[in-house]
This record gives sequence, structure tokens and C-alpha cells, in this order.
Amino acid sequence: MPSRFFWSVFVLLLSISTAEAQDWAKRMFKVTAHDFGAVARGAKTEFRFPFKNVYVEDLHVVSVRSSCGCTSPEVTKRDLKTYETGYVVATFNTNAFVGYKSATVTVTFDKPFYAEVQLQVSGNIRGDIIVQPNFVDLGTINQGQPAERAVTVTHTARPDWKIVDVRSANTNFEVDVIEKTRHAGNVSYDLKVKVKDSAPAGYIKDQLVLVTNDQQAATLPINVEGRIVPEITVVQSINFGAVEEGKKTIKPLIVRGQKPFRITDVTCSDERFSFKLPPEDAPAKTLFTIPVTFTAEGDPGRVVRKIIVHTDRGNATLPAVIAYADVRSSATPAPVPTETPVSESEDSSPDRTTPDISRSQAPLRFVPRSAKSVASK
Repeated sequence: MPSRFFWSVFVLLLSISTAEAQDWAKRMFKVTAHDFGAVARGAKTEFRFPFKNVYVEDLHVVSVRSSCGCTSPEVTKRDLKTYETGYVVATFNTNAFVGYKSATVTVTFDKPFYAEVQLQVSGNIRGDIIVQPNFVDLGTINQGQPAERAVTVTHTARPDWKIVDVRSANTNFEVDVIEKTRHAGNVSYDLKVKVKDSAPAGYIKDQLVLVTNDQQAATLPINVEGRIVPEITVVQSINFGAVEEGKKTIKPLIVRGQKPFRITDVTCSDERFSFKLPPEDAPAKTLFTIPVTFTAEGDPGRVVRKIIVHTDRGNATLPAVIAYADVRSSATPAPVPTETPVSESEDSSPDRTTPDISRSQAPLRFVPRSAKSVASK
């Protein structure tokens, strides 16, 4: 009897230890479940579960799998350094399945330690509602230019089915709903989706939500994807590296435009950064390379500043360029360079995420049974 008691206690402690060991990985996910609701057959249906490495150690995703063929998972980035973000993309296979489906997506990590995180997805694939094409593909749009795309939504079972409204969290969309056909067993609508010419540059990954008179599928999502290319782009960051106190170093700042433009000014709140601007009477061009000089003055240490580029295109707002430098005392040897942790970005377009330089943060080292995450950047 005593041996059985001690064995039970051992199993209980082992299960608690395993749960704690897994908890460090789950802490990186803010969302672990998603319900797609009712979706049309054939519609592109996916959800991106973000996860962020909040530890000092490098992170590696060794595998991702689904418990059901109705869901196909993939990882956008398997190796993450501190503060980098990746996504587990769960895609509902609406072409091959119908009815209510659910799946468990298991994400397995092998660095810095072994752990598994389980994500849940579910939804009702309506076989009697079809979307063609399966999402609104805006493609690439030049900023300032309007764009229009169309999709057809068909209901094959109810002659009285109606789309009563179309909603979206993105205010840059305008949608015209046109009833195409209505007869026994078939109702069809054309949706003309317009993007306003005032839409900001960046990636578009949003949804239209169709509101219908069907109580079993009162709302139906349709994905909208595309990219608005900015009129003018600027390099994301400049790294001056380690600069000995009292010395200077020069790096290029590259600015490109789709059409010829002029640079009117380059500013920074830190006077240690100076810029050689083109002459005021210089002709407009599509490419400028501005020399940026950093003078290592003041106390030794890390310097992170924003540089703002101004052009004669008043409606083209450029993102800040992040400048990094290390002021080193002449008496102190420079350390081995290390990579600066930054948030993941898909592109150098204005919708990228830049580091929060208003305050300093230090990630904690991972401790298997008492790991603590870093405050969100």
C-alpha cells in the first residue's frame, strides 16, 4: 500500500513538472484558439496565430502538425531570435470538406528546450454557398491609385437567400452588391470591391463580412489580400556599429520613388547625426543616396535614434529610419558584435514594425521551471 501511494505521488509530481516545462512555450502565444464560424465552400479561409520569442535564447520550431485533414498548418518562420515574431498559419481545407470541422494543431519546439503547444481551430463549411474566386485578390496597387476587383457569391439551396449588408473593419474598402440571378435553387451576387485612392501603403490582409438572412449562416467572411506599394520608399535602418569616441563614420541613406521627386530635408533630434542634402536646385530623381555622418560624442553606450526624410510629395508620408550606433571609449575595446533584436517585418514598406526606442528592455534568460517573459515591446 505505501509503495502504491508513493508511486501515485511520483506520477502526480511528474505531470506537474511536465506542465510547467510546456508553459514557457505557450506563454509566447496570445491566442490559442479560433472559430472560423460559417464559411463558404471553396473560400480561402485561414487564421494566423502569432508567437513571439520573449527569451534571450534562440527559438526553433521543429514541426507543426494537424489532427485533421480539414486543416493544413504551416510556420512562416522557424528560427526566431529575441523579440522576433513568427506565425502558425492554419488553413481550412474548404474545397475538400463540408460541415462542421475542428482540428488540433500541435507546434513542437526543440530549442531552447523541448515543448509542445496545442492550438484549436473549428468552423462550419457550407456546401451550399460558393465563392468564386475563393478570395478578393487585389494584387499590387500603386499608392494613390484606386483599384477594383470582383467576386461572385452563389447560394444553391434557398431561392429566398439574400445578402443584406457587407461590413469590414477596413474603412478603405467600398463594396457594391449586385444581384446577378435568382431562380429556384440558385441565387447569385456579384461583389465589386473597391480600394480608395487614399488607402495607406502596406500589406492588406483583411476580411469582408457578408450579412445574410440565413440564421444558420448569418455572417460569411471573404478574405481580401493585396499590397499597396508606396510612392516613395526609404531604407529601414542604418547601423553605424561601434565608433570610437571623438571619431566619425559615414553611412548611406537610400530613398527611392516610383516617379521623380525631391528631398527637401532630413531631420533627427540628435545633433550627432548630420546629413549632406542635395542642392536646392537639384533636379527631381527616382533615387537619392544621402550621406549620413555620425559623430561619436558624449557618454559611451548604445545610441538608437529616428531619422525623418522630408520630400516635395506632401502626401507621401515616409516611415522613420532607425539609426543604431555604439559610442566606445578609446580606453575600452569594442566587444564582439551581436545582432540587435528587432520585431519581424515582411517588408520595408511603412506598415513594418520598428523597435520601441522610448524605453530600454532586457530579455530574461530561459529557466525551464520558472521562465518569465519579457514585457511586450
